[in-house]
This record gives sequence, C-alpha cells and structure tokens, in this order.
Amino acid sequence: MSKLKEVFKVSSAPVLLASLCCLSPVILVLMGVSTVSFASSLADTLYGDYKWYFRAVGILALLFALYYYLSRKKGICTLNEVKRRRNEIINYVALTLIAGVLGYIFFLYVVVHYIGVWLDLWS
Repeated sequence: MSKLKEVFKVSSAPVLLASLCCLSPVILVLMGVSTVSFASSLADTLYGDYKWYFRAVGILALLFALYYYLSRKKGICTLNEVKRRRNEIINYVALTLIAGVLGYIFFLYVVVHYIGVWLDLWS
C-alpha cells in the first residue's frame, strides 16, 4: 500500500502541470482575476493550440520526479545499483507512468471539466 502512496506522490505534481491548459482559466475565474468569457477563450486557445506543450511539460516533470525519487529517496545513484535493482526500477517506472496517465485523464477530463461546466466556462 505504501508503494502506491509513493507512486501517487511522485505523479501528482506532473499531472497538475500537464492539466494547466484547462486548469489555469478555472483558477483565474475562481480567484476573481478573470471574467468567464475571457477564461473560456483562454481555455479554447490553450487546449486547442498548446495542449501538447502542456503534456510534454507534464511528461518531463514526471521523468524528473522519477529521477529525483529514485536517486534521492531510494539511493539508486550508480550503474551497479541500477543493474542490481533493475526489476524494482522497471516496476516503479511502469506504475508511475500508468498512474500519471490515468491521473491526467481523470483529473483533466472529469474533475476540471465538471468544475468548468459548473462555472459555465464550457458546456
């Protein structure tokens, strides 16, 4: 159970970064900085034209988080250590990538979508 908890910790920040294309207009409206019409236009522009850039930033952040976790928290710093713990690394990378993709899909297309519908940003 603690391994899944660690996987969600590592993948949560990259999921938020990748979701900023649609989350940032929601945040702007909730903070009162933007109107609904501007936020809706911004969401259309960011998601329509730049979604792959946000996804790329999310993947890079996920890879950096994996590297940080494996080197700092697990102590895997040398190639000999990588060879010795190869199966553990492969399992952890696979679990983190799956959690990141599923977390991105759920957070962006369920949570952020329904918050945006509630705020009348999109229908």
